[in-house]
Amino acid sequence: MDSIFDGIKVLDLTRVIAGPLCTQILADMGATVYKIEKPGEGDDTRRMGPFLPDPGHGGPSNESALYLAYNRSKHSITLDIATPEGAALAQDLAARCDVVVENYKVGTLGKYGLDEASIRKRRPDIIYCSVTGFGQSGPYAARPAYDFVLQGMAGVMSTCGQPDGAPGAEPMRTAIPIADIVTGLYAAIGVVSALYHRRATGQGQHLDAAMLDASVALNGHLAIGYLMTGVVPARAGNTNSVVSPSEVLACADGQLIVAVGNNGQFQALCRVLGQPHWVNDERFRSNALRVAHRQALRDLLVPLLATRSRSGLLAEFEQAGVPCGPINDMAGVFDDPQTRHRELALRLAHSRGVHVPAVRSPLRFSATPVRHRASPMLGEHSAQVLATELGLDQGQLQALRERAII
Repeated sequence: MDSIFDGIKVLDLTRVIAGPLCTQILADMGATVYKIEKPGEGDDTRRMGPFLPDPGHGGPSNESALYLAYNRSKHSITLDIATPEGAALAQDLAARCDVVVENYKVGTLGKYGLDEASIRKRRPDIIYCSVTGFGQSGPYAARPAYDFVLQGMAGVMSTCGQPDGAPGAEPMRTAIPIADIVTGLYAAIGVVSALYHRRATGQGQHLDAAMLDASVALNGHLAIGYLMTGVVPARAGNTNSVVSPSEVLACADGQLIVAVGNNGQFQALCRVLGQPHWVNDERFRSNALRVAHRQALRDLLVPLLATRSRSGLLAEFEQAGVPCGPINDMAGVFDDPQTRHRELALRLAHSRGVHVPAVRSPLRFSATPVRHRASPMLGEHSAQVLATELGLDQGQLQALRERAII
């Protein structure tokens, strides 16, 4: 076995980020993923720049950074499922697949015969994963969902940003679509688990993957703390509410993250800064006391770090075992020695005759390494897949093209 999911076939009826990330993870691990896209348009993210240049026409292509980021290693098949012929072809493909992943509004796919019940009649052991904003039932089930909206609804934004009273104090979203991403990750875990269950029992199942569920779970200990105490967590900016000192501090030539999690690390910080007596200060003898006197400790740290170089402090803190790090922009991220050592930036050969950037999958297996292949052009594999899987000949394919069904 070269890859974990060699031989597993996935019908990908998803678009934008959460669903495509789920199926990309499966594709990276060797599954054959058939991504269904609307003829002439494709995934919505194909129209959200920046765009990969098209060397054949001298302008931008419809391969965008967003599309490339979440559709690696898939096969693109253009198919208009809103037509009876297109829906029938998609149904036939689904019957030959092990997994279907979709992120349509609840109830939409039933009219195309691509809902879970219809597909299960033809493939009883199908694993059918529905990725939606709010789940398959409930008062919000029919609502459209977007990452930004879910970050707000699920409470994530309420805890991000500067505290009340500080300059620019307001709830903040994350720059990355974290609600989409965490949903895609949970959905992938669910599909993998369902495949394991099917191997043991022969049974398929339906996965109800909701962005709301995943985003509320993302709150972690902040959610549990509220359920325990009834106290609503406040925004704390760049400080960590449960340990101290753990925040962003300014050096003479840049900013530094210091994250001291225990007494040993605090003692090491004091030694590096030439302040060993802080260890015996009654305000700082334990983490709980340091949290209670966070501002007093910060007032002592700020003038000391303001005179020191960031690179010098980083080296000294690292040697002493004090957790710390810089705030890198993207240029700094990919210039970092450890990032380079881990070869996180890749260049993949693309069908347009160019090499495209990619970020290495975080999954690293010793026996079945991830295979990275560039995201496909729109409809790149339509003819090949429909001929191989469904036996369509060139005349049939041409007739479907002429009617814009593929």
